[in-house]
Amino acid sequence: MKTYQPKAKEIKREWHLVDASGAILGRMASDIAGKLIGKHKVNYAPHMDMGDWVVVVNAGGVKVTGKKDQQKVYYRHSGYPGGFKQVKYSELAERNPIKIVELAVKRMLPQNRLMDKRMARLKVYVDEKHPYEDKVKSQKEKGKNGSKKK
Repeated sequence: MKTYQPKAKEIKREWHLVDASGAILGRMASDIAGKLIGKHKVNYAPHMDMGDWVVVVNAGGVKVTGKKDQQKVYYRHSGYPGGFKQVKYSELAERNPIKIVELAVKRMLPQNRLMDKRMARLKVYVDEKHPYEDKVKSQKEKGKNGSKKK
C-alpha cells in the first residue's frame, strides 16, 4: 500500500462566509485558521497550502469572554529603543475591529513560510457588505458532488 500525496493541481479552494456578530473571538479564530490551513479536507497534507478562502463579516460584533474587554492588551515592538507600544482591546475594538480578528487568526496559524499565503486568503469586513457575494453564493449553490442544486 502506498501513501497518497496530493498534487498542486488537485487542490480545490472553496469560499466560506463567517458571521462574527456575537461570536466568541478565540473559538471563531480557531475555526477560521483550520479552514485556511485546509485541515477539514480529506486529502490534507501538512506541507502543502490546501486551505480555502474565508470571508468574515460583522467583525465589529465579535465578543470576548470574561473581563478581556477591559484587561486584554495587544503588544508590539518596533525593534528600536523606546519602540514598545501597547493598546487595550477596547481601544482597538473602537478604532480597528478588523485588526482584532486578523491578529487572532494569524496567531493561531503555524508560523512558517505558508502563513503569509494563508493570511492573504482571509478577508475581514466591519459590516455585512463585501465584494465576494458571487463567489460565496456560487459555493452554497453547489451540492456535495459539485453538481448544482435544482
